[in-house]
Amino acid sequence: MKKSWLAVISLVAATALLGVAGCAAVERGSTPPVVADTGNTQQRDIWVAGQGKVSVTPDIAIVRLGIEAQADTVAEAMSQAAQAMEAVIAALDAHGVAEEDIQTFRFSISQAWEWDRVTGERELAGYRVNNMVSARIRVLDEVGLIIDAVVEAGGDLIRIHGIGFTVEDPTPYHCEAREKAFADARAKAEQLAGLAGVTLGKPTFISEGMAHFPPMPMPPRMAMDMEVAPVTPIMPGEQEIIINVQVVFAIE
Repeated sequence: MKKSWLAVISLVAATALLGVAGCAAVERGSTPPVVADTGNTQQRDIWVAGQGKVSVTPDIAIVRLGIEAQADTVAEAMSQAAQAMEAVIAALDAHGVAEEDIQTFRFSISQAWEWDRVTGERELAGYRVNNMVSARIRVLDEVGLIIDAVVEAGGDLIRIHGIGFTVEDPTPYHCEAREKAFADARAKAEQLAGLAGVTLGKPTFISEGMAHFPPMPMPPRMAMDMEVAPVTPIMPGEQEIIINVQVVFAIE
């Protein structure tokens, strides 16, 4: 038994002596131990971001409008809102807005409250009904005319919540912006490779992000005054479709 323990102790001591000898060898300038490659390839790549912009002329206007009615009872408020919305839908139809281009995006019934200045307490003033729709107008020259028509149809209950513009098929513009974004990224990578004195390789990673910036909408809850102008002027202007890409190029 004692011989076995002596053998173990001798083996540990020998290992310790070898470790000390190895450290001393390194200190004397001998070859250091080999460090394994961690596999991190980021330092052997060039990371760049590119952006492509395309200006487009909208061909569709999206008008968000609604009816807001208030009465002493829910039934009365509902009746007023329904009659006014029917007149608005009829006006849209008369000006060529298809039924499939009209969509309800909000309908609500809520209590209307007022503050009593004498008592300082809140009192129920009635019930309010909101019915809001979006209408896609495909003839931009008639947008102002259609807005005036629905305002006249809805009367004092009409609310214009905003207007925006878009294109029917943005796919070709996205393709063009994507080509510009990638070309921009490659140009940056080639410049960086030239500055660093290396040869640019093939892309190893590509990521895309897209942003579409429409013009500013009209202020919300804006009621029209029919005595201001016979036709409300609406200008679609232009939009920018922007695509951003991130590309990683290998260094050969």
